[in-house]
Amino acid sequence: MGESFGPARNDADGDACGVGAGDGDGAARVPRKEPIRVLVVDDHALFRRGLEIVLAQEEDIQVVGEAGDGAEAVDKAADLLPDIVLMDVRMPRRGGIEACTSIKEVAPSAKIIMLTISDEEADLYDAIKAGATGYLLKEISTDEVATAIRAVADGQSQISPSMASKLLTEFKSMIQRTDERRLVPAPRLTDRELEVLKLVATGMNNRDIAKELFISENTVKNHVRNILEKLQLHSRMEAVVYAMREKILEIR
Repeated sequence: MGESFGPARNDADGDACGVGAGDGDGAARVPRKEPIRVLVVDDHALFRRGLEIVLAQEEDIQVVGEAGDGAEAVDKAADLLPDIVLMDVRMPRRGGIEACTSIKEVAPSAKIIMLTISDEEADLYDAIKAGATGYLLKEISTDEVATAIRAVADGQSQISPSMASKLLTEFKSMIQRTDERRLVPAPRLTDRELEVLKLVATGMNNRDIAKELFISENTVKNHVRNILEKLQLHSRMEAVVYAMREKILEIR
């Protein structure tokens, strides 16, 4: 995890993908009144030191602290209230993804950029769900780190190109799965089953429903069982909630 960054690249694919508001690298940078305060978190001291040296050359970025694992990062974030937390994913004691949620609790204004060698999709998804605003691989150049910090501080999201393509693929799959579910029609209940469901929704027990519909209590039980099987639910209450949500049944 502690290897140095890769060489700077001029090709378009080498830049981190930005998502959100803010100007790109080509726009004139607006001078900041205060430097961007950064907390560096990595379990390799040499890597942390390298980042500090690189970022020290940037007038608008200030490294205010460092931590060697997620647990220490949470404590430092609470004390220092940084603008940006630049953090590795996998570290001893407590990993970066696990620390994300806690950091957002103790320092809500802090934005988290994961800087890691992990190109696993699961780590990317978990980091985003935990509140990370950026996910960069350590193969990026030193210039891109400072650029990413500024972009995230300005409200953008930053994701390495190879990881962004994986994220887009997953989004497409999610949309497809959602569309497929919508194409499946809601299970059709018979008129009698709808009658039973409406009475169940009023709180009636099987005996009362049987009297109301002039059928046997055993028949009511069969109807309820069929309703649950068709809707793939486990209880009478779940059946009522499902029916109301899907507009199969309206309670007045």
